[in-house]
Amino acid sequence: MALAELLQPLLDLLWPPRCVGCRQMGTWLCPECRAKIPLVDGKVCARCGVPCPPGQPCRQCQVDPLHYIDGIRSAAFFKNNPLRPAVHCLKYRGHKAVASILAEFLADTYHRHQLQAQVIVPVPLHASRYRERGYNQSDLLATALGRSLGLPVNRTSLVRIRPTRSQMELTAVERRKNVAKAFDCIDTQLSGQTVLVIDDVCTTGSTLDACAEALKQAGARQVWGLTLARAD
Repeated sequence: MALAELLQPLLDLLWPPRCVGCRQMGTWLCPECRAKIPLVDGKVCARCGVPCPPGQPCRQCQVDPLHYIDGIRSAAFFKNNPLRPAVHCLKYRGHKAVASILAEFLADTYHRHQLQAQVIVPVPLHASRYRERGYNQSDLLATALGRSLGLPVNRTSLVRIRPTRSQMELTAVERRKNVAKAFDCIDTQLSGQTVLVIDDVCTTGSTLDACAEALKQAGARQVWGLTLARAD
């Protein structure tokens, strides 16, 4: 067991968690606020995962589809509900314990969409961003999900080989250019595997598609993306 896990009860005693939605003490996400998070149902584009009528690709995928990812699924919508502050609490405020709670949404989505994977891979940070933040939130989510599903997590094969701008303020075209060739798979451990790539938020799917390109060039058989939140 990691030292952080051993110390967590003491940290909770000194600085009790508060619900990100209503500030209730004792939990990061109370049952009432959890129930307010709208899930992404099964009526999604088979490729990019955006909500659309079943049985057909979305308008964007009809015009300019993602090229490498086999499919993306997201657990819940991001805006105007407690999921947004929960993600920010994990990503920007250093509350790593939130990852285990949020990973429950990922596990539910994995089962609901009947995904099948052999290994989990988190979207990697560039070394400079990792030094700045001190941890990778996607890695924390992947670790908690792997523990729940009984699947191995590979943190070393997929690397981000150049720094990229934040995707937050970019257009769809700019997002794709921003992450193009930003990732590399540095060994063959994932060759022939069905890989599940984990990220916190999906908007256009460009980052996951760029990861899938690198993984498939290294021999991955299939690559699926699973994200906590859908931003559009």
